[in-house]
Amino acid sequence: MKKLFVYYSNTGNGDKVSEYFEKKGFDIRKVEQKKELPKSFFFKIMAGGFLAGIHHKPKLVNFDPDVSAYDEIVIGSPIWNGLPACPINTVLRDTDISGKKVAFVLYSGGGTAPKAVKMLKENYNANVVELMEPKKNPEFGKILDPFFS
Repeated sequence: MKKLFVYYSNTGNGDKVSEYFEKKGFDIRKVEQKKELPKSFFFKIMAGGFLAGIHHKPKLVNFDPDVSAYDEIVIGSPIWNGLPACPINTVLRDTDISGKKVAFVLYSGGGTAPKAVKMLKENYNANVVELMEPKKNPEFGKILDPFFS
């Protein structure tokens, strides 16, 4: 069974989570958007939050949406304004995940995202796991293990 972890990371939390999945035997695809967010942290969270709120789908750089070779796909996303990050909106629009075992891992530095969890569970019939700042909490694997071991 081939497994894939597709993720976006703006602050490094997603990169930390990708290390966990790589050790579990998943192939890794990092998503990058063509137009980056502002450099300033304040403007970055303001722009990202606004764009997430309007469900913006940015253009991606070198993203391969073909997942036909995979049986299981885990999608990792930061939380922006209580929703998945905009690049993940593009992934979900452009990638045919029907017939796949799908799960989501959401990571945040500011709290939980009940709106995102509900939307992802309803729209994709998927497990959703939330993590708080994986970069600062190296024990996050204990939260993921029951789902991905």
